[in-house]
Amino acid sequence: MREFSVPATSPVAAEENLTDMVWANAERFGNAVSFRRRVDGTWVDVTARDFAAQVLAVAKGLIAAGIGPGDRIGLLSKTRYEWSLLDFAIWSVGGVTVPIYETSSAEQVEWILSDSAAKAVFIETAAHRGTVDGVVDRLPEVRHVWQIDGPGADGAAGAIDELTALGAESSDDDVRERRRLVGADDTATIVYTSGTTGRPKGCELTHRNLLSEVRGALVAFPELLIAGNSLLVFLPLAHILARALAVCGVYARVTLGHTSDVKNLLEDLASFRPSFVVAVPRVFEKVYNGAKQKAHAGGKGKIFDAAEATAVEYSQAMDKGGVGLALKVKHAVFSKLVYAKLKAALGGRCIAAVSGGAPLGERLAHFFRGVGVPVLEGYGLTETSAAAAVNTQKAFRVGTVGQPLGGTSVRIADDGEILIKGGVVFRSYWNNPEATKESLEDGWFHSGDIGELDSDGFLRITGRKKEIIVTAGGKNVSPAVLEDRLRAHPLISQCMVVGDAQPFIGALVTIDPEFFPTWRKQHDKGDDVTVADLVTDADLVAEIQAAVDDANLAVSKAEAIRKFRILPADFTEASGEITPSLKLRRTIVAGKYSDDIAAIYTK
Repeated sequence: MREFSVPATSPVAAEENLTDMVWANAERFGNAVSFRRRVDGTWVDVTARDFAAQVLAVAKGLIAAGIGPGDRIGLLSKTRYEWSLLDFAIWSVGGVTVPIYETSSAEQVEWILSDSAAKAVFIETAAHRGTVDGVVDRLPEVRHVWQIDGPGADGAAGAIDELTALGAESSDDDVRERRRLVGADDTATIVYTSGTTGRPKGCELTHRNLLSEVRGALVAFPELLIAGNSLLVFLPLAHILARALAVCGVYARVTLGHTSDVKNLLEDLASFRPSFVVAVPRVFEKVYNGAKQKAHAGGKGKIFDAAEATAVEYSQAMDKGGVGLALKVKHAVFSKLVYAKLKAALGGRCIAAVSGGAPLGERLAHFFRGVGVPVLEGYGLTETSAAAAVNTQKAFRVGTVGQPLGGTSVRIADDGEILIKGGVVFRSYWNNPEATKESLEDGWFHSGDIGELDSDGFLRITGRKKEIIVTAGGKNVSPAVLEDRLRAHPLISQCMVVGDAQPFIGALVTIDPEFFPTWRKQHDKGDDVTVADLVTDADLVAEIQAAVDDANLAVSKAEAIRKFRILPADFTEASGEITPSLKLRRTIVAGKYSDDIAAIYTK
């Protein structure tokens, strides 16, 4: 199939905007709990009425500070309640939110604020202030720098209090008038892509774009996005996936919680007890690897491995006509022994999860569905306001990213590129007409990804145009298939397939720092031994070779990995090898490890 479309069930009207949901919830469901915010270790309820009042108070302060319709305002902070509060307050005065990852360098912060011509910027901490203070003298448009955490240890005198006090004497009608001026086709946000190559581009998303995403998601996830359910947001809100789902939560009256410290994620999941979670594949890989590591370290590795195989077999049987009696009995036994503990780690009430940002891998998808927490994998980009296609609980096909979201069309071009059209597709790249012209043609967004549509409209991602490797023998190889299979191994953290203009395919592999201690103990390597000490160790090389052999089963002989190198350290955002959304910066990795790549082809 070359094209598949799903009609919109509830088109966005011209006069609508993203703030309508805040006031509608406050008026009709004022006592409903919209948020639960962490205060001194305790989750404190914020009702719809409370939230609307706080949005109004901050919006009045923004108007008093001179923020006008269309003004861009930077927002640099970890995921927290105030992020969502400020987002809706900015929209309420007709402003445009410009998210910035809180891990961004000074150069990145300067570029985003400069390119967007931001009039103000919200920062979270004193460290962020130091970053902004170092570049603000080169940003003449920036008139205000507001710090969310004020000078007091408890955050007193922070941005929220400051703006609330500033707007205290202003009329509520000022905000109402501003809100009425905002229509569906006005710009809501400029989201800068994390940029695997070159400088980030600003994707201009309108209120219509995000409302189209919300309404499509409501149809796709009727069991999840319903009043009374709960969602814990822990991905960066500068990432369009987390932000879109957070807005969906407000629209559907799902109770939202925020946490930014992933080190305490299991503790937060246990206390918040979400109905569903949203994450990138790396999070699900870590949940799986952590459970496997704990089981093996506790002498229950064989039980876990059998339970894992049963979960995968159970899920696969669901796709092949039904689950037999013997498998049902075995599955029921492991449900009590193993699966219940995995569900408990997610809070005990989690009925499903949503994954995006990168491929999940079929084995992990089968594993989690077999456990009883289906991971609904979707596909989209910043340019499509998050999901353009997604698996749902009613239409689920492992190995695909689902069918197009309501109101969206997907087409496969002659060269295999995925083209997307619909209400979720962005307006343009800010200040970049050339890039816009390259990416948008007759309303179709050229994604740069390669894929296939099956007869039922399920989309399968097979690679990325710019990442296609052409060997010296002329063989086109998509690295994604091999890399996804390799990352599914608990000992492997990251990998990068190489081989452009080379006689065969090779790979760089990094070791998972969380699983490594368990492996090291199992193989009697000594407590002080590091990965760097073992990059040529026979046992470690054999373990990775087994993973490579398994990955090679998914491709032809010409596409298979023939040699690999184990690297002494993992790829990190701090070292520039991965983006904040955990995508590989291939050019940087290739440059940094050029000697290792050369060694693959010379030794």
